[in-house]
Amino acid sequence: MSTATLPLVEQLAARLLQRQWLLATAESCTGGLIAGACTDLSGSSNWFERGFVTYSNAAKSEQLGVPAVLIDTHGAVSEDVARAMAVGALAHSHAQVAVAVTGVAGPTGGTAEKPVGLVWFGFALPGQVLTEKMHFAGDRAAVRAATVRHALTRLLELLP
Repeated sequence: MSTATLPLVEQLAARLLQRQWLLATAESCTGGLIAGACTDLSGSSNWFERGFVTYSNAAKSEQLGVPAVLIDTHGAVSEDVARAMAVGALAHSHAQVAVAVTGVAGPTGGTAEKPVGLVWFGFALPGQVLTEKMHFAGDRAAVRAATVRHALTRLLELLP
């Protein structure tokens, strides 16, 4: 586990355990790195319910119920898809909290409209779904690492 993410995961674990809530992740551009960071912590089975790695568009639809028309209309890297992924992670799990990420980690795949480093986040919590767009600099590894850190940090902010 990265020394940068360990304190974040420990704090997140404490807050989820305090509420007796479970977390689910739905990841595209990070390929399971958020789930990996969470499950690197011993005892994570008490608060981490499951992780979905939905790298392909078909996986987003099949595993999370993201409507294919949503992907066709807005693209996989979009606010609408991030929201649907987060909602789908809750609907297809026993978790009360979900985080979803979809983005362009690079170095290929970027466009003028959706450049390398663009990541959409979806956060689903009891009674609310929030989305957020971020742009991270650096190579593929840097974008993915920044995405993991931001997902964990934002979850902590949403679970005071």
